[in-house]
Amino acid sequence: MNCLPKHGRVDCHRCFSGCETQFDVTTEQSEDWRITSNPLSWGSSEPEVVVLGFSKGPTQAGALANTQHDEIAYKGNRLNVGKILAHVGLIPEAGDKQLEEQVDRMIAERNGRFHFGSLIRCTVERFDHKAQVWKGSGGGMLDKFVATNFGQQIAENCSTEFLARLPDSTKLVVMFGMGSRQNYVREAFKLFQRVRPGSWHWINEIAYSDSTITVVHVEHFAAQGALIPNWLGKNTHDRSKFGLMARAAVKDALS
Repeated sequence: MNCLPKHGRVDCHRCFSGCETQFDVTTEQSEDWRITSNPLSWGSSEPEVVVLGFSKGPTQAGALANTQHDEIAYKGNRLNVGKILAHVGLIPEAGDKQLEEQVDRMIAERNGRFHFGSLIRCTVERFDHKAQVWKGSGGGMLDKFVATNFGQQIAENCSTEFLARLPDSTKLVVMFGMGSRQNYVREAFKLFQRVRPGSWHWINEIAYSDSTITVVHVEHFAAQGALIPNWLGKNTHDRSKFGLMARAAVKDALS
């Protein structure tokens, strides 16, 4: 049975202890981590390719309720999304304007080739004790969240709900982010093993498969500095090998 949600807000309250939740307001917290109930989905629910961020970026309570749904995903970073997807061969190489427009169309298309969402459908934030604020971004977010008991439980709930049973049409899951020294890749591999028992095996350092779907990790679309150009091979840098590994794994998965 397909468990990918349809385009729009997602009716899921699995991780929240109260009887009722209010969109983008209700939270669940454990020590320095919290999630806000605002699960969303874009694109097709019967895709060939599932594209996942880690979680939605930082928002103030209620902000998403007043934003057009199709404008939320990867807001401010759609050019980078396009460059990354083009580099691995999922969309044609093009100029910056054309790449952004193509990503816009793909996100809004309800019956296309792609589904877009995040591993954790709700917003994840960590409390910054120095600044005394909650932050939804920052170094090591991916690694550190999934290394906590709270994070592991949330990730397992979300993956069981939305990734355990994928459509027969789905061949590939693309995940933005690799983590420090590929820690996020390894944690995600273990997560898929738990929620989708099967003959999981490594293809290379950033890709793995159960012979039904292939999961490929790519550079995060919001990575700072030279990380994206290095991954894309624009500069002479060891990180470009991960971009080439991702391209090879995508090609193999869809061949």
